[in-house]
Amino acid sequence: MTGRPDPDAQLSLTPALPPAWPERAAWGTATKLRAWQTAAMEQYFSATPRDYLAVATPGAGKTTFALTVAAELLGRRLIDRVTIVAPTEHLKLQWAEAAARAGIPIDPTYAAGKGKTSKDYVGIAVTYAGVAVNPLAMRIRTENFKTLVILDEVHHAGDALSWGEGVREAFEPAARRLALTGTPFRSDINPIPFVTYAPGDDGVPRSVADFTYGYAHALEDHVVRPVLFMAYSGDMTWRTRAGDEIVARLGEPLTKDLTAQALRTALDPSGSWIPSVLAAADSRLTEVRRHVPDAGGLVIATDQDSARAYAKTLRAITGEAAVVVLSDEKAASKKITAFTDSDQRWMVAVRMVSEGVDVPRLAVGVYATTTATPLFFAQAVGRFVRARTRGETASVFLPSVPSLLGFASEMEVERDHVLGRKITDEGDIFAAEDALIAAANATESGSDELDQSFEALGSEARFDRVLFDGGEFGHAGEVHVGSEEEMDFLGIPGLLEPQQMRELLQQRQSDRAKKQKAAAPTPEADSVAEVSTHEQLAVLRRELNGLVAAWYHRTGQAHGITHAALRKECGGPAAAVATSEQLHERIVRVRDWAARKTS
Repeated sequence: MTGRPDPDAQLSLTPALPPAWPERAAWGTATKLRAWQTAAMEQYFSATPRDYLAVATPGAGKTTFALTVAAELLGRRLIDRVTIVAPTEHLKLQWAEAAARAGIPIDPTYAAGKGKTSKDYVGIAVTYAGVAVNPLAMRIRTENFKTLVILDEVHHAGDALSWGEGVREAFEPAARRLALTGTPFRSDINPIPFVTYAPGDDGVPRSVADFTYGYAHALEDHVVRPVLFMAYSGDMTWRTRAGDEIVARLGEPLTKDLTAQALRTALDPSGSWIPSVLAAADSRLTEVRRHVPDAGGLVIATDQDSARAYAKTLRAITGEAAVVVLSDEKAASKKITAFTDSDQRWMVAVRMVSEGVDVPRLAVGVYATTTATPLFFAQAVGRFVRARTRGETASVFLPSVPSLLGFASEMEVERDHVLGRKITDEGDIFAAEDALIAAANATESGSDELDQSFEALGSEARFDRVLFDGGEFGHAGEVHVGSEEEMDFLGIPGLLEPQQMRELLQQRQSDRAKKQKAAAPTPEADSVAEVSTHEQLAVLRRELNGLVAAWYHRTGQAHGITHAALRKECGGPAAAVATSEQLHERIVRVRDWAARKTS
């Protein structure tokens, strides 16, 4: 089922008290739920399934939904214990705190094999890794009670064979299992436990969700913020392990290896690219804070050395220390909580806040990591989309890497877990480095093996374009960082409705085109000038995006979904990296759609 319920719907829960805890207040005090949560609750309790998979975009409120289900099941005496499985130690604490607010005491310190917990607790919170250590102990606990198991970000049960086997063994006897995910599932050969699969149109098995509430629907309901992507390109210089010196432009068509090396050069703390982008992001944060005083920023780094270096650069830019959160620090959770409750400007993290962690005031992000999978990208962007006040907009700065631009332009596309293919088919241009990057997250100095493969020599940043609501703006030639043209986009007000944002970007685009036309060569000179491939592709992309936008206003179909449909019919990659021939074919196809609809 796909969730498009009445936005004004609500559900009041007043369940009876379980006899085991007569001194407690009612489970799940009366709460006004969001429309999708209400619809999912009604569906869940009308079907009373043993297994249920809810897919909801980051920021939509999966935690509230799951705890409301738990409270109702406790109240109806259908369960008497709750086990929450989360990806990280920090998320265990976050779940326990949220459960406490819902009147469900959860022990976040429980470890497999620990045995009993205090009678004050109704349940426990553990990690997937913790379950895999001793699944038998978890199974015994699950068998001893009527247990609801909440599997948060359930795709992690497919990350490693041992994790999936552990989850299956530990929770097979559970009375109820509620699986949640807020990010697109990846392609894999390992099925996720307790998830249903069915053959897709191509015959390949795909996961089947019981309830889906995607980003496009959440955006229409003002549950999440729209995202403004600021893309930066520039010239990169590096030396390979063989001693060859290479100069390339970030964002230009390159091989996978060269693209990966160009990106790593851009993210090198000793170059000029990352300081320029951090300064631009801080300028954007300053503008946002004019309207949202407590707005914060987050830089997502590849490894700990880079994170510390970025924090040092931010201090030089802002005069204020940035909070650095490292995945192996015992105080990491406390740092995140303290930052959440403060008005500090910047936090720098190594994957620590890439998934599930709730810092609602985050409004500006810098994607400064070499991890480039659709799964991780969606997780990262999800940290910025939680809506608080109507009109808030998220701004995410990213390198002009074709795969990242493709992900940004297709945020509204919903993906399922696909069996029979590996994750590299999903467009991970750095799959060979993933294991090294993961190891770097837990070390002080990153990966020596990565460092030996090349040497970054220099980099410079150029403002490339803005991506918003499936459209591109400002892409008619790169401009210098710090220029007036860049500030036209960095200085966009911090509170704007999506339609206002769209109209303002179109106006800025129009103004920029007029300036360029005024400065263009004379007709005589222009008649002999050749149009570059770069300019030709930019014109075609703008034409395609304009037609897709027109199709949206005519049909209500989200831009990203239309782009995905065009790719399915015509073939080829995302528009950001498509050839001129592929763009021409899509332009013709969407015009055919419009003509058929008119007739």
